[in-house]
Amino acid sequence: MYEQYYGYAFKIVFRYIYRYENAKDVVNDGFVKVFTRFDKFSCEETEDQEKMLMGWIRKIMVNTAIDELRRKNMIPEIGGIPEEVWEVPDVGQTAEQQLYYKELIVLVKELPPSYQVAFNMYVIDGFSHQEIADKLNISIGTSKSNLAKARAYLQKKLNTDIPEIDVCSS
Repeated sequence: MYEQYYGYAFKIVFRYIYRYENAKDVVNDGFVKVFTRFDKFSCEETEDQEKMLMGWIRKIMVNTAIDELRRKNMIPEIGGIPEEVWEVPDVGQTAEQQLYYKELIVLVKELPPSYQVAFNMYVIDGFSHQEIADKLNISIGTSKSNLAKARAYLQKKLNTDIPEIDVCSS
């Protein structure tokens, strides 16, 4: 299970912990929680069993990453993203999805840390504002504000990065 879901878990954690070595440690800590709590995971034998397992792993990895950020009072590192990050295989992604993921990570990494976390938790990982507020010890209003500011920044960045095409009419 570790080998099968490592790439998936790493990409989740890396959205919060932008330090490659620290992210690897957090993934390992997360898998320790997965294995020690596996008896608490239950779902009926269905086609969606793997999706449910992946959702459960996602939640554990996000919580482990947030706990690590809070515990070490970490600020995401500045600078480029190590090439090793893009080499971590994730069998659940197509080549196109991997390209979109890479572009998204590069853009989100430019956000201030509080905006990064709010954006990742709400947009990518599907947490509610109440869950974000509870996990980060902030108000729901702060969660909403951080998300709105993150979206505005990303929208502005996307608009400035898209070149305008001059179409001449004949």
